[in-house]
Amino acid sequence: MRKGATETGCAIMSTPIAEELGMRGEGSSGVWRGAGLGVTAMLTVTALTILPPALSSARAQQDRQPSLNSEDVLAPSQMAQPMPAPVSEPGGAPKKRKPPEKRAAVAKPEGAKPAPSSAPAHAPRAGSFKTVIECKGPFARDSGMLALAVAFDSRNMMFTHEKVQGTDVGVTVMFPKDPKRRLEVWWQNANRTGLYLIDIAGKSTWVAPKGLRLGLTLEQVEKLNHKPFKLKGFDADGVAAVADWDGGELASLPGGCKASGSVQARDKKAAGELPAKDEYSSSDPAMRALKPAVSEILIGY
Repeated sequence: MRKGATETGCAIMSTPIAEELGMRGEGSSGVWRGAGLGVTAMLTVTALTILPPALSSARAQQDRQPSLNSEDVLAPSQMAQPMPAPVSEPGGAPKKRKPPEKRAAVAKPEGAKPAPSSAPAHAPRAGSFKTVIECKGPFARDSGMLALAVAFDSRNMMFTHEKVQGTDVGVTVMFPKDPKRRLEVWWQNANRTGLYLIDIAGKSTWVAPKGLRLGLTLEQVEKLNHKPFKLKGFDADGVAAVADWDGGELASLPGGCKASGSVQARDKKAAGELPAKDEYSSSDPAMRALKPAVSEILIGY
């Protein structure tokens, strides 16, 4: 008991205190009496050291919790109750569906090229074809029916024959069921090659080189030719053929082809006064008085 400090399970008693207690006691009984007083003092000090923080913590918890009545306090059995099952909707009530989310459009950078389409290419429709004749491409001198089929779709044409001085000549009729797009192409060879003649007639809207088309008046044709031209007289049907362009613009066409044509008078009886055996200028007053219009155009090589 004389060491620097006496260890116990609760606290440490210093040597001066033990000595003080021992000096006041008498004999061995005094020593034990003094030791008992020291232990009691030591426990008292320990209790005073531990109790204040515990009391402070209990008070803090009491301050945080409001005062409750005995009826408001839940019993442990009430806290262990299971959660009720969700209430199902009435059978007749329709379920609302969420609208599809709209995706924000992604802005394309400037100058970006559109992605190539993977859809198969289809043949163009009949209404998308240009009804203008140029003496090249499918209407070149060395063209054939295959070139026309590639350019205008084989479903828009048919093949037939025409008698010319006792000889069968192959003819491709383009758009045979459409009077406004009907066009006849005549071939030099039996294998449907070598363009020989192009015939624009009836109600066709095809346009020949340099703007020559059906329905034009003599004055309008003179404007395309840049001068008057020569015509044969009228036959029994009131038709007069172009005899010569007289060196005008229509005499020479790009691609090496040549154009000719016919005009038809409305009054066949009056047209008989200008017989077919004679030639007339398109500027002749008698010819203009009949007011003929272009009724057929021929383009050949």
